[in-house]
Amino acid sequence: MYIDTHVHFYDEWLLPDAEAAIGRALDAGVGKMIQPDIDRSEREGMFRLTEAHPGVLFPMLGLYPGSVREDWEEEIEALLKWRDRGIVAVGEIGLDYHEGKEYADLQKKALRVQLELAAEWNLPVNIHLRDAWEDFFSVLSDCRHLGLRGNLHCFTASYEIFSRAQKYGDFSVGIGGVVTFRNASLAETVKSIPLDKILLETDAPYMAPVPFRGRRNESAYIRYIAEKIALQKGLSIEEVEAATTANAEKMFGI
Repeated sequence: MYIDTHVHFYDEWLLPDAEAAIGRALDAGVGKMIQPDIDRSEREGMFRLTEAHPGVLFPMLGLYPGSVREDWEEEIEALLKWRDRGIVAVGEIGLDYHEGKEYADLQKKALRVQLELAAEWNLPVNIHLRDAWEDFFSVLSDCRHLGLRGNLHCFTASYEIFSRAQKYGDFSVGIGGVVTFRNASLAETVKSIPLDKILLETDAPYMAPVPFRGRRNESAYIRYIAEKIALQKGLSIEEVEAATTANAEKMFGI
């Protein structure tokens, strides 16, 4: 069995076909799928879909950095009422400066608060990072005392970045379709990352692996990611499947 640790079934690009896509994933051997939270505009739909598939879909809870604005404290307050709905992680949370740094300070404040919530709730974190590694490590340094654990979602950085993250907590990496892209440096990086620190994810409906690159992604394609990791690490696909599934079950308690 595979586990997709990051899939947006409630995204408007995938939602109209979500039930069929869940079925195709199950047929492809993906037995469990974890849905990240974005903000209160999509949260109800995410939980509704999750609760329609008990034991198959699992929810996270968090405020996505791209959704952080002046009302971020209200957004944090709004998510608290969902705390007892079977969440398995606080996420996806983090920092994203790709579109600019207008809200950088607010993003850092929202991230700190949510890291503290994860520690209070004894849950892992699911981290979204884009063009913001140094500020992220600064926040982690301030939060070192929290004993954080979690995964770096959609990881495409270097082995040095992976190693640096270990100084601040127990962090795995979510490897998705990028590892299959031609000339992607990630393909070389995964050779050095220990298998017990790797999780599989699709980030569907985005970031489809080769041979589906440029098309809508879905959980059923996760085998292509596992195959590439197996090739790079000189392992069988069964070894990658078994290890990454065990990693996800341990990380998220599912």
